[in-house]
Amino acid sequence: MTPDGRIRLPESELSWRFSRSSGPGGQHVNTTETRVEVLWSPTDSTVLTPDQRDRVAARLRGRLVDGKVSVVSSTHRSQLRNREDAVLRLEQLVTEALRPAKRRRPTRPTRGSVERRLDAKKRRSQVKRDRRDW
Repeated sequence: MTPDGRIRLPESELSWRFSRSSGPGGQHVNTTETRVEVLWSPTDSTVLTPDQRDRVAARLRGRLVDGKVSVVSSTHRSQLRNREDAVLRLEQLVTEALRPAKRRRPTRPTRGSVERRLDAKKRRSQVKRDRRDW
């Protein structure tokens, strides 16, 4: 856990893929692999408790591919900065997935809103009734 409350993922649990970034940049872009993709498996993690693993897997199920979460970074020109950015974003994603969902407090419509709705329904039905009576 970092001072800002973010989960720290050990380097041993991360796997990396590198490729060339797209976009402008001239000859440099065509020769260096600065785009970074970091992969992490929540089910194999040693940092999380079993309950936390289940919660992360459930919350991030839309992002899971073959049981792994993938984060891509190609915003910086250097591979090192893109690696740091990708790990930071992955840790923020996992921390957010661990945060408990807020309970919805059931509410009721106000008396005024109920009365306005019923008055509108009565007016509308009166309009239609008046059309029929012609």
